[in-house]
Amino acid sequence: MTLAALGIDVGSTATKLVGVTAAGDIAWRRLAPTAPRIEAQAEALLAEARAQPGGERAPTVATGYGRKLVASATRALTEITCHARGVYRRTGRAGTLVDIGGQDSKVILIGAQGQVLHFVMNDKCAAGTGRFLEVTAGRLQLPVAEMGDMARAATAEVPISSTCTVFAESEIVSLLARGTPVEHVVRGLHRALVHRVTSLVRSLGPRPPYFLSGGVAHNAAVAAFLGEALGAPVERAEEPQLMGAYGAALSALEP
Repeated sequence: MTLAALGIDVGSTATKLVGVTAAGDIAWRRLAPTAPRIEAQAEALLAEARAQPGGERAPTVATGYGRKLVASATRALTEITCHARGVYRRTGRAGTLVDIGGQDSKVILIGAQGQVLHFVMNDKCAAGTGRFLEVTAGRLQLPVAEMGDMARAATAEVPISSTCTVFAESEIVSLLARGTPVEHVVRGLHRALVHRVTSLVRSLGPRPPYFLSGGVAHNAAVAAFLGEALGAPVERAEEPQLMGAYGAALSALEP
């Protein structure tokens, strides 16, 4: 398929690039861990995209925390706007979007036309973000990808009282030293992350339906526990980690 527009989302953990057709359908995608030299990585990924049919003429919108470092982008937009647009295009519904990224989390109220009505953001602490799970997974010597299934399968949980990632590590060490089963700790960690995110949702004012995007959306336990806490199902966006780049590409289609 011919690419009509490109969107690149330079996140703290991963860089995502999406190419869409003139109808706004995803036709090409790339995802890579964000490199220290963001400018060079972004241009290398864009060069690959521009080598695709139509790509050399495709306008480009950059988003994410590193959006201003994408020198060849046509323009830059916030990830809040882009995630809302991408998820609205996929669902066709207004509601509340929870975007949990590597180093921040956002709750975005999406209006009937897909516009951002309001948002709140946690970017001062790793608790409530993907980084919280990454750090604690390292302490537990577990692959991050396995933690969600372990949390859902656990038959019990221990509360993790520390909302700070550093203090949570110390708490984990103490729990394991006392012989607490690892799976009970993992379930408690997920509950602690969800508690932090739920507080953000409630500060904005709960308005279902709820959607989940960002890399942490791949974790089924987070979606399940968040739904329990909010009292309503949480729908995981299709290809949740690409929603920012997808929304950027959709914006690039506009003159």
